[in-house]
Amino acid sequence: MEHVEFGNSELAPACKERLALFARVEAQRCWHGNVLGVKSNLEPILRHFPKWKLKEAESLWCAAFVYYCCLGAGYVFPVRPKECVSCNLAGCGAWEEWAKADNRIGWLAPSCLPQPGHIVLFDKVFENKVHDHIGIVLGADKDRIVTAEGNLNNVSGVVERPRDRHIRGYISLPDGFVY
Repeated sequence: MEHVEFGNSELAPACKERLALFARVEAQRCWHGNVLGVKSNLEPILRHFPKWKLKEAESLWCAAFVYYCCLGAGYVFPVRPKECVSCNLAGCGAWEEWAKADNRIGWLAPSCLPQPGHIVLFDKVFENKVHDHIGIVLGADKDRIVTAEGNLNNVSGVVERPRDRHIRGYISLPDGFVY
């Protein structure tokens, strides 16, 4: 496998393939909040959101993980693009606001077959509410989706999910995107 220098946008421009690769590696690093008496290791992910305290982020960091992975793959955009009305990109809903309001970003219907590196927004996965989870697509077929996610019971991981009514839609960042 070719070596990829993550986080160095001068070496290789950001692209969906790089995002999927980076997200898989990071999800398997076992990022976690305070679990089983082990102190949280989320500071590198949360430092992009300086007003957010570690205790406040506990079990709410899935969107921050996606932002962290996007930056690590070389994408360049602020924590709160001007198109985000309700909150910054630590909130799942802000990702949809941004994708739908910025014509440079692709918003894809849940029926579309996603590609590795697309960002997936979920409804009613953990709670009975919309925008309750987000991840990065690693692979998909007509029946299932494999994603890299933060905050799976307060731990990162790679998970397989059915392609069903819980998928709200997909975001496609253009390769080489700089805000």
